[in-house]
Amino acid sequence: MKSTYKILKTGRPGRKLFFAFCLLSVLFQVGCRKFVQVSPPATILVESNVYSTPASAASVLTSIYDNMAQGGLSEGIYSISFLEGLQADELTNYSSDPVLSQFYINALTSMPNAYFWTELYQEIYVANAAIEGVTGSTALSTSLKQQLIGEAEFMRAFLHFYAVNLYGSVPLVTTTNYLTNNTIKPSSSADVYAQIVSDLTDAQTKLSANFLAGDAQTTTTERVRPTQWAAEALLARVYLYEGKWDSAEAQATTVINNSALFSLDSLSNSFLMNSTEAIWQLEAANPGYNTLDGYDFILTGPPGSSVSPVAIDSFLLNSFEPGDERFSNWLGVDSSTGTKYYYPFKYKSGNYGDPVTEYLMVFRLAEQYLIRAEARAHEGTNLSGAASDLNVIRTRAGLPNTSASLQTDLLYAIYHERQVELFTEWGHRWFDLKRTARIDSVMGIVTPAKGGVWNSDWSLLPIPQSEILINSNLNQNPGYN
Repeated sequence: MKSTYKILKTGRPGRKLFFAFCLLSVLFQVGCRKFVQVSPPATILVESNVYSTPASAASVLTSIYDNMAQGGLSEGIYSISFLEGLQADELTNYSSDPVLSQFYINALTSMPNAYFWTELYQEIYVANAAIEGVTGSTALSTSLKQQLIGEAEFMRAFLHFYAVNLYGSVPLVTTTNYLTNNTIKPSSSADVYAQIVSDLTDAQTKLSANFLAGDAQTTTTERVRPTQWAAEALLARVYLYEGKWDSAEAQATTVINNSALFSLDSLSNSFLMNSTEAIWQLEAANPGYNTLDGYDFILTGPPGSSVSPVAIDSFLLNSFEPGDERFSNWLGVDSSTGTKYYYPFKYKSGNYGDPVTEYLMVFRLAEQYLIRAEARAHEGTNLSGAASDLNVIRTRAGLPNTSASLQTDLLYAIYHERQVELFTEWGHRWFDLKRTARIDSVMGIVTPAKGGVWNSDWSLLPIPQSEILINSNLNQNPGYN
């Protein structure tokens, strides 16, 4: 039985070179000030050391992926998947943890923690440092410099994407100049998205089309380092969020058409390490565990203080159609007390010491089909193509083809499919409710059922008060004290 919610986030021994480890250690020791505001410690930017060999330069980017895989943004009970699942209608909270409770009833009157903000901007800082350091290095080959700059640009875009979708207008940080960052003003969502698109379109031209090993040079079957296809996948999502339907369709099509690398795997194999569905995964980095999603979601008894603190909410549970094989494949159930508690079971390994068989999924092919389906439905000129893409996902789930044929009906069928396909993955449901302007109608029902009172201002998270005290150019989001 699990006795604690949180695993100490220590990296796998030997994964990073010493200096890269020191780099991240220094970065994370100043969490109370964050790197949007903080001046760089003297030990951080010793470019002549960090970028003087291919291995140490590659390790700077690897350290970002390792840190994400050890928790924070991507895994654990304070991750985006976990907390945004609580905020939306995916998870029910059974814990007295004040952070989980506030997210669950949509009552974040003040930010109880700054986990998202802290890690987002710490890692943006590292990405910026990598771009500057690699660009200025004379010790790296042209091809390696291109790959590492592409990875850094991709990560900067990825991190800003989550910042703008979680907080709204946010600082757009593209430099390590602390004098600039110390008083930086928030940028509009449109300006943040413009930078994201710029970073991704440039990264597309620099990143390898093949999966690369830790040295960022050797081809491998491990899908744990961003490639050109990860940039394509994120760009497709960004264009969808911006309502640029033709561009979203084109980007998703590029990924879907690469059948040599990507294909929909079976439901039981989708989340395995190096699944054919994986566009980008995070390698297991918590010693003894596959993923923290497996550890934190899988119930070994009724949800409570000694096991996983959450279970699947009835709103999500009742959204599955009869015969949907995702219900039996991607949901587990604990009935040890006579009451059935369902839990996310996309990741099957939650025990310490299990062989490593699963990596955390970041981008997968199913989302690209759903992006293209939605883009085509919005365009309105290829509704049959939209239905065909939707049916690819439904067929894998053991469901009949959609009966929707009108544009409005087809869009809502796609939104529903996203709900039952992408649940508890990286906040998709929460972001979908916001971008499709359905959040008030849905949360106006869901939040009272959870014991709260919905306020439309709460579709954005509050800016951490510690940040506002440091930088007077930051303003609190509406609806928060």
